[in-house]
Amino acid sequence: MRKLSLRAQAWVSDICYALLVLVTGCFFAISGALLLSQAIRTSPIRSWTNNWDAVVIAVTYLLVCIISIALCVKRRITVRRRLQRIAKTHHSIVRREVPQPVHEYISQEFARSCFVSYESQPRNTVHSGWGRPGTRLSGIRFRRALLDTIAEIDARTRLVIPSHPNLKPHARMLHHFRFLLPLLPKDEEGLSELHYYDSAIQLARTVDREPTEEEYQRGMDAVTSILQMLRECRSEMLEDSRMQMKSVMS
Repeated sequence: MRKLSLRAQAWVSDICYALLVLVTGCFFAISGALLLSQAIRTSPIRSWTNNWDAVVIAVTYLLVCIISIALCVKRRITVRRRLQRIAKTHHSIVRREVPQPVHEYISQEFARSCFVSYESQPRNTVHSGWGRPGTRLSGIRFRRALLDTIAEIDARTRLVIPSHPNLKPHARMLHHFRFLLPLLPKDEEGLSELHYYDSAIQLARTVDREPTEEEYQRGMDAVTSILQMLRECRSEMLEDSRMQMKSVMS
């Protein structure tokens, strides 16, 4: 049998509650009318005049009606206030806070959602300019990652060369970091790591297509070499400073 949705169950619950209130009110009114009529019939003069039994019955039913309405309103206000005190932010539910069947249901649904999310992840999919899923380059956009290295190298260079020129938006790396060329070794073709880094940055800046994984890897290898050279120069500078201070103090 097909189960009703939550919205349908709410409608059914509201209708049943309204019918219950209506039926209870009808029986309440009928019983009051019958008792009043009985009080009138049993009075000596068969009239409302000086009929204290009818007055007592009417006052009693009126008090019961007022008290019932007051209790319903109080209950409604109490429930609303308690619901308003419930935090809207996420809180983890531990086993002791809910019944065992509810906790098991939540755990099963959470595990199912995690499994569906895991199975929905792309596999063996290659997007141009992005690292392949499942590899160490997964989630890396090559163009953005290469351009982000400019600020890092510039900051490290200023630690070694404080008077280094300010970085211009479209300056070639080979020109901006020209003072690093004497510090970098060259290969058989006479090219240093700065030349390869400049090529990678120009490729990321100007070419319409996205950089390939090989181009990104070559550019990052150049970045690693340049940063390693800057760290070594910084260490030598600090060591020379310590030696000079020791000589002055001695």
